[in-house]
This record gives sequence, structure tokens and C-alpha cells, in this order.
Amino acid sequence: MPVHLKPIEEQVIVITGATSGIGLVTARMAGAQGAHVVLAARDRDALAQVAEEIRHDGGMAVHCVADVADEEAMRRVADTAVRAFGGFDTWVNNAGVSIYGRIEEISMEDHRRLFETNYWGTVIGSLVALRHLREHGGALINVGSVVSERAIPLQGPYSATKHAVKGFTDALRMEVETDGAPVSVTLIKPATIDTQFEEHGKNYMDSEPINPPPVYAPDLVAEAILHAAQTPVRDLIVGGSGKLFQWGERYMPRLTDRVMERFVTRFQRSGGPRQRHGDSLWQPSGHDHEERAGRHSFVRETSVYTRAQMHPWVTTAVFAGLGALAVAAYAGKLPTGRRAPMRLLEDKRARRGYARRSDVEEFGHNAKPAEQAAAEGTVTFAR
Repeated sequence: MPVHLKPIEEQVIVITGATSGIGLVTARMAGAQGAHVVLAARDRDALAQVAEEIRHDGGMAVHCVADVADEEAMRRVADTAVRAFGGFDTWVNNAGVSIYGRIEEISMEDHRRLFETNYWGTVIGSLVALRHLREHGGALINVGSVVSERAIPLQGPYSATKHAVKGFTDALRMEVETDGAPVSVTLIKPATIDTQFEEHGKNYMDSEPINPPPVYAPDLVAEAILHAAQTPVRDLIVGGSGKLFQWGERYMPRLTDRVMERFVTRFQRSGGPRQRHGDSLWQPSGHDHEERAGRHSFVRETSVYTRAQMHPWVTTAVFAGLGALAVAAYAGKLPTGRRAPMRLLEDKRARRGYARRSDVEEFGHNAKPAEQAAAEGTVTFAR
């Protein structure tokens, strides 16, 4: 059965992790575009505030307090969407958190908790969503990371969870497509994004963590999510640096290892002396209701690569047009006429001391070099 996705303004969209960063920006953007949004997160007060803001700005929003690792709570999120709006068209599994530190120093309890949130939260959300989407159609969107393509040091457990999310999402997509279900399954893979990611992560290091540049605006991820909500797409990398990650792993993994070991490890420790002790691994940290971190000196507000992924035909047309202009510009420098290319070649050969092709044709293949022919009065040099 073909997948038909509605325009954003006709949709009901469920978003987990909706009280900060990517989830918050996506919720506000979807509400501003006319979608009805269902917000899910653990922080009750922040959820209520975000929902009220969206309604105040003219949108429609409801919220449901839920930990994504709790299957019963996630069923309540789906039930909330059905009661409030009759169902949902897009489900976004966005909630996630990280741990900074050496793998051997991280407690097993924290390892397991990270997988409960990032991996099992995505699995539970996907399965709950599919019970509705298989019958009514729509989009399932899982927010992964570029580290699902290329692991990085000092965030080993986080990299592992995102590798797992990618494997799960890719397998689920194939099974859904094999069944002919009217559901689009998309994996969004952001690069470094200017959110409260570092503040939310649990930190085992003796310094404040900071993710390596280039850093992109969370709005770019929200745009990619809403694009996938209305256009079936397999996956989207947000930020051109994410593609470089992918290429590094595919074509020169050992060299990429060395670069990571030398530069990325050091950079992630460069946030200054450790000052805080709170995090969002086990409970809300109090850093909710913020879209951006504001700690990065430069944040990229656009990504040509991501835009090209979302609009491939437009990009192809633009490059084709530029190619045509380049050819036209080059052709404009050539002499006009049917024999123009040969005339250029003849002029070049004449400057090097050879007779023109026209002279060879006139006098035969035994024509003499230009200097000798000129002396005999049989040919003149090109001007």
C-alpha cells in the first residue's frame, strides 16, 4: 500500500522529549504551522508551560507526563492523542541523553539506564505508534545521531545506543515495507546541535564537557523532522559534518580513529573546570524549557547539504542550470562559425611552426613547415 502523508497543518504530531532542545523547537514549529501537537516528557511543569505557550500563539497542544522507558506511560501518550484529537499522523521518538566519560569508569547502572532511555525508549515508542499507524497510515520518525555512523571517544555508551537505534530503525523499516503498511519510517541523524545536550548528560570527567564543532541550530533538525513528517524519506543527516563522519568511517576508519583520539578527546574536555553535578539521566535536571545552550561561539543557522537532501530535484536543477551557464559562458569565448574549433587548432599549430590544415588540404600531405612554405610564397602565417 502506498504511503500518503498529510501536510503539516492537517496533522496530529506526537513528540517525546518535547520540553527542551530539538523536541521543544519541533513542537513550537509544528504548532506554528497549524499542526495539533501532543507533548511528552518527564517534567510536568515544563510540559504544561510549553503546551500553554503553543495554545497562546494560536496552536493546539496537549501534554502527557511520561518516561519513554515506561511502556505503560507511552501507551498513555497514544491514548491522550486519541482522546484529544482522534489519533495521530506522525510520531517522533526524540527523547535522549548522553554520558561523558571513559567507558571503564561508568557504572553498569548508568550504562543500563542510558539504554533504557535512548534505545528501549525508541523501541517502545515505535511499537506503540505502529499499532495506530499501521491502521491509519502516517510517519514514524526516530531521532538518532551521526554517532550511529561513527563512534566517538568519551561518549562510548551514547554512541552504542545510537548504533542500536539505527540498526533497529533500519530493520523495522524493511519489515514495515515488506508488509505493505502505509507507514514511512525515517531516521534523523543530527551532527553537533546547539541544545542543552551537555547540561543534560551525566558527566564523569573532571571538566565541563563540550561537543566539537561545527555546531548547528536545532531549528535545522526540526525542519528535517517536519519534512519527514510529510515526505517519505529513509533517513536525513542534519549538518554537512555528519556526512564527513560517515565518509570517514566508510573509507578511512583507522585514520579517523587517530584524528578522533587526538583532537575530539581533547576538545570534549575543553569546557573548563567542572562546576555542576546535575544531569537528566535518571530524572529531569531543571534545564528544560530551553531551546539552545548559548555556549558555542558560532552556530550555523543553515546547512546546504541538509537542504539538498530534502530537495534533491531542486538541487539537481540548480546544478544543471549552473552547468549550462558555465558551458554557455565558455562557448561565448569561442570564435563563431561551423569551423571555429578547428580554426583555433590551426592557429595554435601555426604559432608552433606548422601549416594550417586548410593549406595541407590544398597542397596535399607533403606540405612543408610554415616557415619554409612562407619563403616559397605558398602560405602565410595566421594573425
